[in-house]
Amino acid sequence: MKTVVIYSSSNPNGNTYQSAKALAEEKRAELIYLDRYKIGEYCYKHSHSDDDFVNLFRWVLGFEHIIFASPVYWYAVTPRMKAFIDRITDFMDIEALKPELRTLREKQFSILSTSCQEKAPAPFTEMLVGTFEYLGMKLQEQRHVHYPYAD
Repeated sequence: MKTVVIYSSSNPNGNTYQSAKALAEEKRAELIYLDRYKIGEYCYKHSHSDDDFVNLFRWVLGFEHIIFASPVYWYAVTPRMKAFIDRITDFMDIEALKPELRTLREKQFSILSTSCQEKAPAPFTEMLVGTFEYLGMKLQEQRHVHYPYAD
């Protein structure tokens, strides 16, 4: 299964990177550091024609299994991961992009979280599961890696 691990963290080489890299090796997956890309926040006017989101998301759509990896920041994913997820709405709003978005219905997703807690908090996982199941994706795995110190 063609798999990609998309990770985001304020520390590009920290705990989340170490966990995402290990998982990518285990799954023989591509590894993307989301924070290297210019991704604007969602805008009702879709005025982000100069950022990397559309091309990056189209590339991600080429994978069968998408793993989202993030440290837990106040019960949520990182701001860049949240912007990436919010921007998927562009593919819902713009008629010409809808057929591409529908391909998510054929895909699986997994969640990799890291934190100094023993397990990921429910609000963190519920947002991701709810969002991607709404888009028609099938949850394959949830994995949490506990670190004694924050990323």
